[in-house]
Amino acid sequence: MHMPPRSGSAPILTGDLTQMASQLWSSLQPERWPLGIDQLPTGAVLVGGAVRDGLLGRLPDTPDLDFIVPEQALASARRLAEEHGGACIVLDAGRDMARVALKGWTIDLARQDGATLNEDLNRRDFRLNAIGLKLDDAIPRLQDPTGGLKDLREGRIVAVQEKNLQDDPLRLLRGIRLMAELDMTMDSRTLEMIQRNRELLKDAAPERIQAEVLRLVAAPAADCAIRTAREIDLLHPWSTRNAMAFSQGSEAISAGSALLTANERDQALPLARLTALLTDAGLKQLRCSRQQMHRCERLRHWWAQTLGQEPCIHPDQLSEQDRLKLHQDLENDLPAFILTLPGSEQQHWLKRWRNPEDPLFHPQPPIDGNSLQQDLKVTPGPILGALIRHLTLERAYGRLTNREQALSAARSWLSHHSVSTATNGSCD
Repeated sequence: MHMPPRSGSAPILTGDLTQMASQLWSSLQPERWPLGIDQLPTGAVLVGGAVRDGLLGRLPDTPDLDFIVPEQALASARRLAEEHGGACIVLDAGRDMARVALKGWTIDLARQDGATLNEDLNRRDFRLNAIGLKLDDAIPRLQDPTGGLKDLREGRIVAVQEKNLQDDPLRLLRGIRLMAELDMTMDSRTLEMIQRNRELLKDAAPERIQAEVLRLVAAPAADCAIRTAREIDLLHPWSTRNAMAFSQGSEAISAGSALLTANERDQALPLARLTALLTDAGLKQLRCSRQQMHRCERLRHWWAQTLGQEPCIHPDQLSEQDRLKLHQDLENDLPAFILTLPGSEQQHWLKRWRNPEDPLFHPQPPIDGNSLQQDLKVTPGPILGALIRHLTLERAYGRLTNREQALSAARSWLSHHSVSTATNGSCD
């Protein structure tokens, strides 16, 4: 599971390999791990994100621990899970890979791919992910056969070799996601490899692609990475072909985020980016959750109804009913919509949205259905629903401010409705 980096950690990118390995080991805080190093299989080597992020000074509090072991990874994982009360999850039985979930940590074990550790590291995706920390000696040692440390120092992402990307096409998208999370540049030759093999991404499991996309849109440097993905058309089977006028690019979406609180940004930016990046059909094909799809569909609909028009229609120009529906649909996600409003209006909208008592930005009926049934003898059904919608509209625009006014308005509406129904046979 991806977690935010631990605060206050310094990068470990200078000094000789022995010094760096010692500093990295200290930063990893193995005393906090759910099991001791002596309980791991003999010859275990720590690899992947924990090594990379530790060297960059961006370790989360509970980093995912990925180990290469000489043999019997699955059997070792089952033993560790049984001995320590964790759960063993088989990741790939054929390649002898398994995960131990233990006390909020994940510990992955994989059998070494190749006759030597260097062979294994040379079969990985990117050089900054091909650094190992050997733990079988009294002093931990770094193993860097591909030049990953140099890439970390220079802030760039370089593929180990093109065949490695082809062997697991998800790595094509992972490189773009790493750009976004690490705020690094992509090596030009590596980008050419990704573009040349982009059609292979369709062979990756939809759930895996979805997981990478969700991390991408939530990452600190997502805008540049998304622009790169669009330029090489990496996500074309699932992405919007022609960005609608309302999307204005990820940079424009992010420009308004300075007004948001950290929690608001964490909710609004990923949603806005995801909606601008993928189509509704794409979200479904990648098996996003129903909630994710509904949030994107609603936001996309209201973008299309306003900024997607030519010329653009400001929300204030919508009918009262449509404006109310906008706030009902987007009540919890309104900051994502606000990001695309003119800058001069964003503060005003946010102020109103942050006020839970604002009747338009947080619409509620002035009186509930049970009270209407009891006080006015309205029976459940379409008429009651239409009455509640009417009262909600009146309250949203300040025409009703208390219960007495609401009951009076309800009686008036019912009187008119009775006449209308008798004449037209309708409850509209």
